[in-house]
Amino acid sequence: MSRAVPRSRKALALVAGAAALAAPLALAAPASGAEADPGAYTVTPLRFTVEAGGRSCAVDADLYRPAGADAAHPAPAVLTTNGFGGSKSDGSTAAIGKAFAERGYVGLVYSGLGFGKSGCLISLDAPETDGRAAARLVDFLAGTRAADDGTRVDFVTRDGAGDPRVGMIGGSYGGAVQLAAASVDPRIDALVPLITWNDLAYALAPNAADRSTPGVFKWQWANGFYLIGEGQPLLSPSLDPSRINSLSCLHFVTDACDTVRFLNSGRYPAAESEKMLTYARSVSPVSYLDRITAPTLIVQGQSDSLFNLNEARATYDRLRERGVDTRMIWQSWGHSGGQKPGELDLADPEGSYVGQRVLAWFDRYLRKNAAADTGPAFAWYREGRSGYGTADRVPALSQKLYLSGDGKLVDNRTKVARGSRQYTNWLVPTSHSESSLAGMIGLPDPRPYDTPGTYLGWTSAPLTAPVDLVGAPRATLQVVSPAAERVQDSGDAADKLVLFAKLYDVAPDGTKTLVNRLVAPVRVPDVTRPFTVELPGIVHRYETGHRLEFVVAASDTAYSGNRGVKPVTVVSAPESTGTLSLPLVEGRVG
Repeated sequence: MSRAVPRSRKALALVAGAAALAAPLALAAPASGAEADPGAYTVTPLRFTVEAGGRSCAVDADLYRPAGADAAHPAPAVLTTNGFGGSKSDGSTAAIGKAFAERGYVGLVYSGLGFGKSGCLISLDAPETDGRAAARLVDFLAGTRAADDGTRVDFVTRDGAGDPRVGMIGGSYGGAVQLAAASVDPRIDALVPLITWNDLAYALAPNAADRSTPGVFKWQWANGFYLIGEGQPLLSPSLDPSRINSLSCLHFVTDACDTVRFLNSGRYPAAESEKMLTYARSVSPVSYLDRITAPTLIVQGQSDSLFNLNEARATYDRLRERGVDTRMIWQSWGHSGGQKPGELDLADPEGSYVGQRVLAWFDRYLRKNAAADTGPAFAWYREGRSGYGTADRVPALSQKLYLSGDGKLVDNRTKVARGSRQYTNWLVPTSHSESSLAGMIGLPDPRPYDTPGTYLGWTSAPLTAPVDLVGAPRATLQVVSPAAERVQDSGDAADKLVLFAKLYDVAPDGTKTLVNRLVAPVRVPDVTRPFTVELPGIVHRYETGHRLEFVVAASDTAYSGNRGVKPVTVVSAPESTGTLSLPLVEGRVG
């Protein structure tokens, strides 16, 4: 059964429900000679049975057909799916189908494998499973395969036999699947992945100093999503046996369950750690970006401790190195909240800067409008300022500060005072950055804090003019920790020293703000050597009179912490001290 939804009724549909407004229509095109209502479209539920990852999987989908689209007047297509735990019926997912159908695109909106009424296990957007499933839907848009009820389409623009003009858009889990699909199907013409990952090993257990060493378990985020995934047979009851794995791993592929259990164990022996890193990366874009040729507009959120801006930057850099047309936007909101007035609303893309960029991207690559302005290489949301900042590249590190022995952050090595300072971790977390799921579900979260004696801070002088920071700061550190040194070669990475680096904004009244609640977890590879820490990317204006504070803390409530008590000393001298490098686009820290 199809339902027709004119664009003029959109607001009423949102209030009263589309079913109350719609009259049943067949999938056939409007009668010859009839004038199509601009913005009208039909929606047809469909089911597909596809082979993916060695299993036969049912895929539940909705086909959005714009009025007037037929074999003589084909239209390009937009393919999209849900974020983790959702389905094709989610408000944000369905909004994509509606928005693009109203603008003349054919939409195919589907529930990802393991979610909604689609079958099979959750495989974390693996290319050979989720990617191949998406490719089979591209076959449908090409007219070379039918839905299970026999429905075929002949009204999608084609670039050749079996090659439909199709783009993909979606967020988070629905973002990574685009990259997975494009890595196995070169027919996909354009991608718009929003707030998604580059490397799940970094996302779930980040090590900001050395990605070859197991990182620090992001237990709140990881376990939250694990429970959502394992609960799918209860949240979306189904007798489909392809949705059940085993009693010990209900709804995920076995490797995914094993990885979460391994991270929760708190023990990271070398062989098992390597297996975990290898699996997490095998289902991540970092392992297959070299196979992607589709032009890609990356949109990432500044307020996102699950998939931070560094994830987008890694994907952006690699695609551009290979000559793929790639642009990147750092919007305000991500998994941790941060929605600002006027920011992207997929139900009304014209109403925001990001939405206009998305429309132009598809206009250029799906409608082949050579005049469409796809925008600058890089753009970022600026809190409290009009418009987005733009540049032809991501800002480079442009100022180096030095960690002085008296706790000051100074702009010249000669100003470094000799001295040593120490902190000690406790067996329970003593610093708080966030309650990870609070921003996503709208719950209150205590302000960030650090317990005295369990962290060290270095603070700049008050700023004489505003300073704008855009990008990922980088610190070089050397610590002294005999207790950590004695056990770091035990063969279990869990024995290595753990610390957390972060940047605060300190107001003139002493109020401290942890920018977007972001921290850089570090499992120090070797405490006898200097190491470099890449902090999460941020966009932040430090106002006149404010101070920057760089903090190294022993623990964080959102992460698993140190094993055993390991006092840490930081020694500073003009000839040898830690540094903090900043990507500044305006101003200077004096």
